[in-house]
Amino acid sequence: MSDPAAQFQQIYLAGFELKTFDRFPKCVGVVRDDCIALLVSGPDGLQMLGRPGWQVGEVMGVLTEVGGRQVFQAKSETVEATPERLEKLRRFRDDLQNLIRTTK
Repeated sequence: MSDPAAQFQQIYLAGFELKTFDRFPKCVGVVRDDCIALLVSGPDGLQMLGRPGWQVGEVMGVLTEVGGRQVFQAKSETVEATPERLEKLRRFRDDLQNLIRTTK
């Protein structure tokens, strides 16, 4: 079994910010470059809860389509899913997944 504390340490040392959210007491938010993911501790260590998204204020906007265009949406707020933002999100997700896998 992996040690979540050691995994969080490696994630932090790799430049990610760790946050807690009242709405998700069993999760820890991981933020970098306005990208955000929720992590939970499982039997094999940390794992992502759902898919990463874009930080919109204090919440996570999920990638969706509105009016034929891709946006990150959190309630009534939307942020355009530009190619640059989508690339940042892809790098964020890949980097985080690699850290979770290699620190098991």
